[in-house]
Amino acid sequence: MSEAVSNVASALPTQPSTRTAPRSKEALFSAVTLVALALLPFGVEGFVRYALTLMLAQGICALSGTFLIRYSGEVSIGQNFFIAVGAYASAILTMRYGVPFLLSGAIAVALSVVAGLLFAFPSRGLSGVYLSVVTLALGLAAPDLLLHFSEFTGGVEGLQLDTAILNAMPMDLQQYYFALAALVVTVFVIHRFRHSRIGLMILTARDHPHAAASFGMKASTARLGVVSLSAAIAGLGGMVFAFTTSLVSPNSFTFWSSVILLVGSVVSNYSVRIYGVVVAGAFVALMPQLLSSYGQITPMIYGALLLGITLIANLGLPALLRRWRHKHHA
Repeated sequence: MSEAVSNVASALPTQPSTRTAPRSKEALFSAVTLVALALLPFGVEGFVRYALTLMLAQGICALSGTFLIRYSGEVSIGQNFFIAVGAYASAILTMRYGVPFLLSGAIAVALSVVAGLLFAFPSRGLSGVYLSVVTLALGLAAPDLLLHFSEFTGGVEGLQLDTAILNAMPMDLQQYYFALAALVVTVFVIHRFRHSRIGLMILTARDHPHAAASFGMKASTARLGVVSLSAAIAGLGGMVFAFTTSLVSPNSFTFWSSVILLVGSVVSNYSVRIYGVVVAGAFVALMPQLLSSYGQITPMIYGALLLGITLIANLGLPALLRRWRHKHHA
């Protein structure tokens, strides 16, 4: 116990980190990625530009599950529920009640947080496979709930989201840069949260719950915070997705879509950097398009790619990085 408390105390931010070189390289790589993403839409148009925008939106959705895994160690198969809350709330408020889209998006994120708290509080004592089963039920229920309240959700046909943020900019560019801005802001907030005192305490509650309790952070409180923040990211991703597609329908928030988002998190090696989120979004949004022409063997190709990428990310890539570091620091 005392050793765990010592580890926690040493982890708290008291002095600047000495590992500036790796962080500088990561920051440089993130900056290069951001510049490339900012210039990317000018080299493409039409469906390709839409696919890239969808990649960014799906990256934010996948990031919600990644955040939950990294900060609580738990896996959710029901993120589609919170994504649907964000998407439908923004669409309903904008199209049916005339609320400005950005304001409706903020309300949608807040409603997603409320939904996360309503889910997390009664299940705060569950973990591991038991919590995964509960999120499984949540993910399976999402499409049926949307169909049940069809007077609000539009039923099978869904709702159109025909709105603009800046009238002076073409709609496809608005959608792309709005998705990019939302992704950058989310990654920045997570980065600041990771290096904050409360973020470190939540991570401590994940790994050393008794030590964290001695500092005033209960594991159940940390769980509530992580789930609510994950739901907020999912709600933001749903709002961006609705703005990108201009349509929300139950077919976009099925249980399978939640599984694919989890796969995207695995493929990105649970990265919360901009380039990692882009990798997750690309796998979720672009891979089905690339494999659509292979017909019945598409699931086998998809599974083989998933297996290969997972093995490389978790076995081959770390070994290569260790060799590279040993070579350059020898």
